[in-house]
Amino acid sequence: MANMAVRLAGAGASGLVLFNRFVQPDILLDELEVAPHLVLSTSDELRLALRWIAILRGRVRASLAATGGAHTAEDVLKLLLAGADCVMLASSLLRKGPTHVAAVISSIEKWMTEREYVSVEQMKGSLSQQACPDPAAFERTNYMKALTSYTSKLA
Repeated sequence: MANMAVRLAGAGASGLVLFNRFVQPDILLDELEVAPHLVLSTSDELRLALRWIAILRGRVRASLAATGGAHTAEDVLKLLLAGADCVMLASSLLRKGPTHVAAVISSIEKWMTEREYVSVEQMKGSLSQQACPDPAAFERTNYMKALTSYTSKLA
């Protein structure tokens, strides 16, 4: 992924969207037809873009746009801290309507004020892999740590 991002930027891409979701077709069994099937994202899907934006921030000369899983101010903040230059909210806007944007912006401004951030630019990328205190958190080695630290609620 990182190699391809660097190659795309080197070829002239000024921005990369991580990661676009495609509308996948479904088969309607009763009608024996192929039909489009839109499944809106959830905040749980945020982590793929979060990880790769954090890894690519400062390593690729292109703007990084996050898509897929951003629904709340908290989601947007996480992606900005990872290094996103912009965050797309399509599914949340389809669910809640355009007025949702004002609520998200208001919550982001409140969060930033409480933490004394003066601009989005100041905060952008401050928890990217290059800037965070534990860069290994974005690597595959963290996978084993996550698995071994997991405790089931069934136990």
